[in-house]
Amino acid sequence: MLTTLNTSYTDTRAADLAWALGREPLPALATLDLELTGAKLQLRLLGASHQVLLDEERGICSETVACIPGSSTPLPLGVAKRVGDWEYEFAARVEVLTPGSFAGRAQELLALVSDHPHGLAGVFPGSPHAFTAMLAQRHEGQVHWRTWHAYPQDGQLVATRTRVGVRVRTAQLS
Repeated sequence: MLTTLNTSYTDTRAADLAWALGREPLPALATLDLELTGAKLQLRLLGASHQVLLDEERGICSETVACIPGSSTPLPLGVAKRVGDWEYEFAARVEVLTPGSFAGRAQELLALVSDHPHGLAGVFPGSPHAFTAMLAQRHEGQVHWRTWHAYPQDGQLVATRTRVGVRVRTAQLS
């Protein structure tokens, strides 16, 4: 699903992004509710990037990547955590592209996400290449999502990848 976000472009640069796990839902400009084999997932586009809410039988998990005023947690390159019965893994990278490469990559990602049944993309007014895009899937009992945050003024594309799965408990042998 592709939408135009009716708000100003609040993320000024990739370095302004912060990461948080477990935040309450923030006001969203666009949402996509998904049911992925027993997991309810809500993809949320914010005025300041994205939030994902995952509701499985064992609880709720939320991930926020956004410009969070007062946040002291910058966007990490990687995180691996146990959250209740879940294993949570997050990775982020920043791609720096030339203007021509950036435009091509932006078009490619927007086409991929907007045509996907589990995809949500929002374009900010003023630039067709200023966008946030999200894509989710369930694979081998785990929920995965990827996001892209575009900063055309700097030629930067922030890509994130998240995996959440129920922790496998092994029986102790006596």
